[in-house]
Amino acid sequence: MDYPNDQAPGAPIRSGIPEHGRIPKYYAVKARISLLLDELGEGGLLPTERDLALQHEVSRETVRQALRELLLEGRLRRQGRGTVVAGPKLEQPLSLASYTEGVRRQGRRPGRHLIGLERFPCPAPLAAEIAVAPGEPVWHLERVLLADDERVGLESTYVTVARLPRLDTEFDPDSSFYGYLRERLGIAFGDADERIETVLATPREALLIGTPPALPMLLLHRLSRDTEGRPVERVRTLFRGDRFSFTTHLGGGDEGR
Repeated sequence: MDYPNDQAPGAPIRSGIPEHGRIPKYYAVKARISLLLDELGEGGLLPTERDLALQHEVSRETVRQALRELLLEGRLRRQGRGTVVAGPKLEQPLSLASYTEGVRRQGRRPGRHLIGLERFPCPAPLAAEIAVAPGEPVWHLERVLLADDERVGLESTYVTVARLPRLDTEFDPDSSFYGYLRERLGIAFGDADERIETVLATPREALLIGTPPALPMLLLHRLSRDTEGRPVERVRTLFRGDRFSFTTHLGGGDEGR
């Protein structure tokens, strides 16, 4: 049996191989296809399911299961009627930098597609988070996030109308919201609370992002404050789990492991 380098017998890391050593048939096929992906390189066209099944002498369902996992891991992506090798995941820093800045640092072109901008009376749970009275008008800005024209996420931003009264006329929805706050309004961010969890997109969210509903998503909740400690925004952002990873820097000097 052929093994990837990190799964060879005696290797220090045996990713995915149970202790009893019996490897599921689909996983063995997945390991071999992984080697093929390295040979093809980014954008390389994968052989058809039928050809892969013949090559590895397994059923098409076994190949399909292997490909499903590689798609979920972001190693592959659908293109037209075929499947190609995906590029590396986008690394988004866990910081007060904007989405625009994070994507540009990786040589990709950020973009956004406006779904809607509406104002409505603030419900009590949101009002408690952003420190306003229930019923006070707030904006809801919803946009699809793009990287080189590929849909990679869905962002919902909530801000008070009192603080941004001309958001609907002054702000270009294709641009950076943080840039607008900083350059047009002089609002500087001080700190934020952020929480990350894994979820499945709703049918509506999956349709807007262009993914299957079964694709795991990374959901970020963020409450940002200005330098005076006043809440500025409440943001809910879905990122495609197959296209994003998150990074942060941890300093030493705190408690040991």
